[in-house]
Amino acid sequence: MVGIITYGVYIPRYRIRVEEIARVWGANAADITGGLGVFEKSVPDLDEDAATIAVEAARNALQRRHVDPKEIEAVYVGSESHPYAVKPTACTVGEAIGATPNMTAADFEFACKAGTAAIQTCMGMVKSKMIHYGLAIGTDVSQGAPGDALEYTAAAGGAAYVIGNNDPIATIHHTCSFTTDTPDFWRREGQDYPRHGGRFTGDPGYFKHVKGASNLLLEQTKKTPKDFTYAVFHQPNAKFPQKAAKDLGFSAEQIKPGLVVPRLGNTYSGASPIGLAATLDIAKPGDTIFVCSFGSGAGSDAFDIEVTDAILSDSFRRDAAPGVEQQLKNPIYLDYARYAQHKGKLVMQS
Repeated sequence: MVGIITYGVYIPRYRIRVEEIARVWGANAADITGGLGVFEKSVPDLDEDAATIAVEAARNALQRRHVDPKEIEAVYVGSESHPYAVKPTACTVGEAIGATPNMTAADFEFACKAGTAAIQTCMGMVKSKMIHYGLAIGTDVSQGAPGDALEYTAAAGGAAYVIGNNDPIATIHHTCSFTTDTPDFWRREGQDYPRHGGRFTGDPGYFKHVKGASNLLLEQTKKTPKDFTYAVFHQPNAKFPQKAAKDLGFSAEQIKPGLVVPRLGNTYSGASPIGLAATLDIAKPGDTIFVCSFGSGAGSDAFDIEVTDAILSDSFRRDAAPGVEQQLKNPIYLDYARYAQHKGKLVMQS
């Protein structure tokens, strides 16, 4: 009965509209929003990074359910924007939430699926009884070079999941992965911004791997898309997950609760974990959730999840921390100059 004990999300309040970015670069905003299905994206505050977002998400998870931090014996943080090249984000998170120093901790990197890889690792360690609880986080302050296609969607946010086997609010029945060496997106050491293979990020990047992992999970569990109440797919934009869902046989209604990218942007390692959190925010006992992440490079992780009665128990309080929908409301909009300052594209000289 390994599963999710509690979860939390953090999304910065600042936003920039896609039309504002298009205005600066002389692009047609209607073509961009129509092509991507994204209308605005989150922007980190001046003092926020992947580590602070991870800490806030973890604290929100612990607000919802009492878990003794001293029993969290593993902390894994997935991101492609860790503040330090050499200095683990996971250590900072563990210290901030009061986790035991007798813990294993590491930073994960696998483009946008590093957070789900962290969940899989925690699952294995809990199931083998190496640890009591594991904390898995997907967090990013995504990068996109000025004027590049990525700049219209690269956003900020993260989600944290405490994994254990003591009365989980959602049981993870099965997980599997599909991975190949597909260089559709990359960033070399010392480079500020990633590069991408243009249309090849769709296929053979995204679609080959999402469909590969999804079909593998359906085959291994002997289930069909109709056996799931909801489905969540990695969302670099709104078009890709909708097409993947349709091709696999999932309906628009199944993916609707978790499809937050139009108002949030692509939070990279946080994307599918935040989509799952948005779905858990409205899920009821007995609901089943299909999840498939994607990370360029390339690979996908798929999950078969079932919500339990514990999600409505006295020990777990969803309203004790803000949900995804609540954090998407009342944004503060920035113009491009302020956005560039927040993203470190403009630096004041002393």
